[in-house]
Amino acid sequence: MPSTPDGSVDYPLCTTPEPGGWQEVTPGVLWIRLSLPFQLDHINVWALDGGAAGWTLVDCGLGDPRSRAVWEVLLRDALGGRPVERVVVTHFHPDHIGAAGWLVERTGAGFATSLTEWLFARTLSAGGDEATEAVVEEFYRRCGLDEDALQSLLARKGAYSRGVPTVPATLTRLRAGDRLPVGDRQWTVIGGSGHTAEPVSLYRPADGDGPGLLISGDQILPRISPNISVWPSEPDADPLADYLASLQGWNALPADTLVLPSHGQPFRGLHRRAEELALHHVERLTEIEALCAEPRTAAAVTRALFPRPLDPQQMLFAVGEAVAHLNHLIRKGRLERIAGPACGSASVPSADLYRLTAITR
Repeated sequence: MPSTPDGSVDYPLCTTPEPGGWQEVTPGVLWIRLSLPFQLDHINVWALDGGAAGWTLVDCGLGDPRSRAVWEVLLRDALGGRPVERVVVTHFHPDHIGAAGWLVERTGAGFATSLTEWLFARTLSAGGDEATEAVVEEFYRRCGLDEDALQSLLARKGAYSRGVPTVPATLTRLRAGDRLPVGDRQWTVIGGSGHTAEPVSLYRPADGDGPGLLISGDQILPRISPNISVWPSEPDADPLADYLASLQGWNALPADTLVLPSHGQPFRGLHRRAEELALHHVERLTEIEALCAEPRTAAAVTRALFPRPLDPQQMLFAVGEAVAHLNHLIRKGRLERIAGPACGSASVPSADLYRLTAITR
């Protein structure tokens, strides 16, 4: 995950809320920061003041007891005990949707996201069956993980439902181009793909009371590259192509838009940051193509790209990101995948190998 070079983006806000704290970004927009028990140790939540109708919350943190206790204080103090009109989530990842079910039940708020993100969350929160677990194991075996790493990943079974114990049973579906009224302001839904299948971002143009604002979710972050992964349920997917296309779309917004990301600090420099992220992935693709001059497994590529020690969660994302880049190169005709033969029995495959195609060798 690349660091941002000096001068590529600007950080106009001088202070950052403490965990469980909040501050005003511009009139009617609160920046709330919640703790996460991961290496990425926080998420930014945005509260939009809708006047008499109440607040709109964008993202909500994990659905664990600690987060719920923090929310009880926030509902009372940051939001002044006023109603919550709706909870919007940018995508289905646990740190974004985890507390949504509880918040909707606790406050009587409505719930809104894209249909795809809601369906993913509902499916994963319900837990997997034996067939799903078998697909997961086969996927990571084909990646070439050693047995210890494989078992560490498989031991994370049920991790999603622990972070997302409930998902609202009904939703208001958000589509790209929809208008979301918050008080007398209109926010426009911006679509995208790559980090997840159908994430939601929200844009409000500049007016006399403040700058243009973009609540970007994880689609564009100031200092780290959003994870772009292939998952066992869609092993041949090319999410990187979707993400690179999404990055080009940010040029349609004004260059001086104030970006409110899910991690890190609010920043200006949207177009420059999108260019940096696109370049990062181009460099990764070039690096992987060079690595595969000799046939390699996805696990070997992962270790080359991420040489530092990785915990099971980090390994999950790292392998998924490596496969995303490998699949993209296959789609471009630069690499080919050689399926691993059965090892011991047809149900226990050995690892696939990736190598340059004949035209690139």
